Amino acid sequence: MSDLSSVNSSGASGTSEVSGRSPASGAAPRVELRSLDTLWFQVSGTVCNLACTHCFVSSSPTNHTHEALSLAEIEPYLEEGAALGVKEYYFTGGEPFLNPEMEQILERTLELGPATVLTNGLLLNPERARNLGAMALGSRYSLDFRVSLDGYSALTNDPIRGEGTFKRILDGISNLVAAGLNPVITVTEVYDDHGSAQGKERFFRLLRELGVEKPRLKVLPVFRIGAEAERSGAYESWQRLRESDSPGSWDHLQCSSCRMVTDQGVWVCPILVNEPEGKMGETLADTLNAYSLNHSACWTCHVYGVSCKT
Repeated sequence: MSDLSSVNSSGASGTSEVSGRSPASGAAPRVELRSLDTLWFQVSGTVCNLACTHCFVSSSPTNHTHEALSLAEIEPYLEEGAALGVKEYYFTGGEPFLNPEMEQILERTLELGPATVLTNGLLLNPERARNLGAMALGSRYSLDFRVSLDGYSALTNDPIRGEGTFKRILDGISNLVAAGLNPVITVTEVYDDHGSAQGKERFFRLLRELGVEKPRLKVLPVFRIGAEAERSGAYESWQRLRESDSPGSWDHLQCSSCRMVTDQGVWVCPILVNEPEGKMGETLADTLNAYSLNHSACWTCHVYGVSCKT
């Protein structure tokens, strides 16, 4: 693996004002890429079969800001990532299973390391779930799934994710379970009680009812960009990072160990793919520099201890 601690730290962050970024008031801190442990792919671009009201990249059936990545486009990044010491691979969107090559992409990735897919669950029919279960069973590396859910019932979930989605998501989870897979359920704090002990227990109870013996739950804060900024309001001007916010280093942030590939190049992280200043280069080698934490979304990652990893 390359010694990333010795790379040029001149950085690649732009200076133009974009939505969600706080006014300048002193230099933003910079985060070094200590090791490229995690490689992300915006595998379906920003195209999704849902238009969730809290989506920080505003994915929808009509959002073509980023397009899907083919296996041929992904291959060079997989090879470059392996040479740089990448330990695990993540696939998100949009909805990854809108990509017609998604299963072939996973098969290739599992030759190199563990893979995780972030999905809304709507396209996980019994046949696909069985195929994925067989793929997981036959691989030396783990194949994981994170299924998004935003309520304990249709009454709370469907206003966020769309009418009728609660039942369809549960069907997708059940299909994965029947295929021998144990997905992580990801919920965002669109409701105040999701992160409470009582709220978590309600999700655990729901999963046990679906036959999940050892439920897994990941609770994430909302990022006030994209659709969420329209739903509940954008960041306040004071919500930005300063050097004094972290007395040591910034290595607790995921951008110290990850990069995100889209059809338009490589971004610093999965959160900022719609922000021009988030793009760092065309290849992984272009993106090994330090990054200036200018965006207010960086404040959320620091304050809430966010990790996009499972």
